[in-house]
Amino acid sequence: MRRQGKKLSRGFSWLAVLGALLVIGGIVGLVYTGAATLTSMLLFGWLLLIGGAVGLLQAVQSRGTSYFWLAAVVAALNIAAGVVVIRHPEGSAEALTMFAALLFLTGGLFRLVGSVVVRGPQFGWTLLQGAFGLLLGLLVLFDWPHSSRYVLGLFFSLALLFDGLGLIAIGVGGRRIVGMVTPPEPLPESSADPSPGPSPESSESVRDQSNN
Repeated sequence: MRRQGKKLSRGFSWLAVLGALLVIGGIVGLVYTGAATLTSMLLFGWLLLIGGAVGLLQAVQSRGTSYFWLAAVVAALNIAAGVVVIRHPEGSAEALTMFAALLFLTGGLFRLVGSVVVRGPQFGWTLLQGAFGLLLGLLVLFDWPHSSRYVLGLFFSLALLFDGLGLIAIGVGGRRIVGMVTPPEPLPESSADPSPGPSPESSESVRDQSNN
């Protein structure tokens, strides 16, 4: 039980270390948002490329089935998109920033209209979310394409920061829980010899003296 507790505690410690690294990466990304944007686009492109290659291998293995051509087409599209993103990260960042701005606009507008029409128990919170999304979409859209240099990097850095804080909390909390449920180590036995009791000869002499 103690051995398993040590392994779990070591695993939670590594989680906390990984979380600290993510937090450092998120802080650096918030300082250098332009580099974070390019980094996030390159990572996104490589993920598309690797995912497309894996999907193409799976499609080849499943040839002869009814979904072979669909899997092959999806894999080819992922590979093509990955190549485009890796070769043109700035243009891809502009396109994705525009897409994100439109998502914020439509999501905020739907939340605003839905909160006014439904007026449910979460009316105020939904209205605030809709207004924030609409305002964020307008700010990104009005500053486009210049906003594409920092928006994606900002979101990427914030995601790293919050994920790192979550991993640190899980690691520290897990170590505490493991320490609470793990039994303590036994105390080391004393190396000193126990005090010898009275020998039989001494007890007999004492008994003779008392009889006299």
